[in-house]
Amino acid sequence: MKNDDLKNNWSRNAVVYQIYPLSFKDSNHDGSGDLNGIISALDYLNDGTPNSLGIGAIWISPIYKSPMKDCGYDISDYYDINPLFGTLEDFDRLIKEAHKRGVRIIMDFVINHTSNEHPWFLESKSSLNNPRRDWYIWRDPKEDGSPPNNWLSISGGSAWTFDETTKQYYFHSFLPEQPDLNWRTEAVRGEMMNVVRFWLKRGVDGFRVDALDTLVEDGYLRDDPANPKYDAKIDGEYTSLKHSFSRMPSETKYCTNILCNTVSEFENKFIISEAYAKIPLMAEMFKSCDKKIHSPFNFNLMKLPWKATEFKKFVDEYEKSLHKEDWPNYVFGNHDRPRLQDRIGEAKLKVAAMLLLTLRGMPFIYYGEEIGMKNANIPESEIKDMFALRANNPKSSRDPERSPMQWNSDLNAGFGDVKPWLPLSDDYKETNVEIESKNPNSLLTLYKELIHLRNNSIVLKLGSYKSLKTKSPDIFSYVREREGKRILVILNFSDNQIEEPLPPNKFKVLVSTDKERKQGEDISGNSIAIKPNGGYVLEVMEQLGKY
Repeated sequence: MKNDDLKNNWSRNAVVYQIYPLSFKDSNHDGSGDLNGIISALDYLNDGTPNSLGIGAIWISPIYKSPMKDCGYDISDYYDINPLFGTLEDFDRLIKEAHKRGVRIIMDFVINHTSNEHPWFLESKSSLNNPRRDWYIWRDPKEDGSPPNNWLSISGGSAWTFDETTKQYYFHSFLPEQPDLNWRTEAVRGEMMNVVRFWLKRGVDGFRVDALDTLVEDGYLRDDPANPKYDAKIDGEYTSLKHSFSRMPSETKYCTNILCNTVSEFENKFIISEAYAKIPLMAEMFKSCDKKIHSPFNFNLMKLPWKATEFKKFVDEYEKSLHKEDWPNYVFGNHDRPRLQDRIGEAKLKVAAMLLLTLRGMPFIYYGEEIGMKNANIPESEIKDMFALRANNPKSSRDPERSPMQWNSDLNAGFGDVKPWLPLSDDYKETNVEIESKNPNSLLTLYKELIHLRNNSIVLKLGSYKSLKTKSPDIFSYVREREGKRILVILNFSDNQIEEPLPPNKFKVLVSTDKERKQGEDISGNSIAIKPNGGYVLEVMEQLGKY
């Protein structure tokens, strides 16, 4: 990809913000977030000034028509908007208003399954010879009437549900209300690509492809082998098996290729595909598409121990695995994982922000992460997550990380004027956008500084990455470089102040967690003191020594 192509490709320049629409902002007084609520908050995301976050794209979790058995991930019509969120006209207005602010729109594309209320499935289940019968995966019972094999559903129990109409089982990777599409059927692939074209023609800028790693199953339906490391006292039932045949992510290349070929019919679009993959599989997934338009999601930072050595090791290996035009990405949170604060603690949130927004590639921010939202306490009687309810396991609920956005200290945290669909986090009166916007030392202020620095720095957007050897194992340091310009990042992962040697160069502070160091302040000398859980982003003004 040429330099001009890189600079003009929005995916190479944007910081992405994930919005869980039910929980972002309620505009019509029903307790659920909606499209007009998102529109009303666009200036917060990017109004063209440093007062806003400076977001370049928003990824919106599913807003299609749906019975909402899995909060929209069970789609009954791919070509329309769920009335809970608004109308197609509202969505068109969202695209228009976002684009006016330079914000791109990424839709969540649920590609693996539909709702069991989708007309396609209703036709498929109606008879053995229906033209859409092979749009889903149907099999006869075993002789004893049991399911065709031992495959398990991620939501709990067997992955097969018996249907009385035709006396066969259908396969579902998730809830029984979410039957898997049969991607081996040409008509399925063709129709799903029509869906892609429909939204791209409306002005959508890209897709986050849901659950790509569950898209292809073994055609022979071989049993999954037992997992020898399974511990029934600790692990859920799903981990009792190694899912060697029920999900074959390495076989999804041809599906990704079809998707990418369709997207390539349009200019400047981008796909990011969800697969909880380690580096070798991600490297393979990069090969399946045009580098300009596809990247596999990298969730690995969410699983790493909070140690500088672990992060350095991972980022170095990830970068080493990439080919010239592969575009990496990083994320610390999403709607399926506990909030970042609950995983690493409040003290470390600023270092995490600095890391996320200075690494090479596309950073993703989960709504509320920029103000340090934590998991809400959801009473068992108010759990909405069907996965947890079906498994009768309240601790597995994903509702705590989906609590309403905390805008201010007013009733309902400014989310809306009626009781929200989920309870608020108990700290909303202290942790919210309004309060943190007024505090120059807040987490939100740091996010704004980092994002606006990134938006205005060719080095941070497109520069190379090189990690540095450090004296302390608690320091992760690296250099970003492009067009002869260099930026040095130094991050302290520990709870102790560390004196770290500096190369014999002259530096200028661009962003620092230490507010005693002013932006633009010159720094020189043989070392720098980095406060506990602190960090620096420094411009290299004069290179006197080697890195």
